[in-house]
Amino acid sequence: MEKKPTFDRLLQIMDDLREKCPWDRKQTIQTLRQLTIEETYELADAITDEDWKSIKEELGDILLHIVFYAKIGAEQQKFDINDVINGVCEKLIHRHPHIYGDVTVADEEEVKQNWEKLKLKEGKKSVLSGVPVSLPALVKAMRLQEKAKQTGFEWETADQVWEKVKEEVHELEEAVQTKSQEEKEAEFGDVMFSLVNYSRFLQIDAENALERTNKKFQRRFQEMEAMALQQGRTLNDMTLTEMDTLWNQVKAAEQV
Repeated sequence: MEKKPTFDRLLQIMDDLREKCPWDRKQTIQTLRQLTIEETYELADAITDEDWKSIKEELGDILLHIVFYAKIGAEQQKFDINDVINGVCEKLIHRHPHIYGDVTVADEEEVKQNWEKLKLKEGKKSVLSGVPVSLPALVKAMRLQEKAKQTGFEWETADQVWEKVKEEVHELEEAVQTKSQEEKEAEFGDVMFSLVNYSRFLQIDAENALERTNKKFQRRFQEMEAMALQQGRTLNDMTLTEMDTLWNQVKAAEQV
């Protein structure tokens, strides 16, 4: 597969845009930041839907952003695209001594453990320090737990984790009855954190699972709205019992 000519073409287009296009010329790393976040979420949506056509398109958009940041970095005399690529190549080689060195590993868990140990040797003060502050809370919970696992701070079985979930739910029930709003929120957070932990033991991506449920709810609710309109009504005109009947009809239709 020819790789370099296509990449060189993208670099040349980036040079042209930065020189000739008023919008592209005006952009900074700050103005691109939010756009990059949006592109990342669009890729995440495409992955959730397993929409390969969109995955290819969104990967191209993210690659464009990488090239854009590197172009600005070169203009600021900080780094260029070759520095970016060489940097990640060196990191991958250094952090895979079982491939490029004489280290032997038994499985993927040992690979992860070695990765975290190498990061600490590189100057990281905590195995948790690599988790971005601005990550969405659900994703951050999962990453924190995965990082902590590499030190051995981990339950042994899924049953133990489920017992912890039930314990946290009980504490939430007690807080709802007797505690302040702040304490109820804290206990609710503990329940969610423990559920994310349980999802890991079930080998379920909690973020993806919740997003799939979001999409399912949205699809079913919009179908309810359409069914109500067919009756010359809106959901606002219906009782909860009537809406529940529509909901069950939508669910039944999906299972046919």
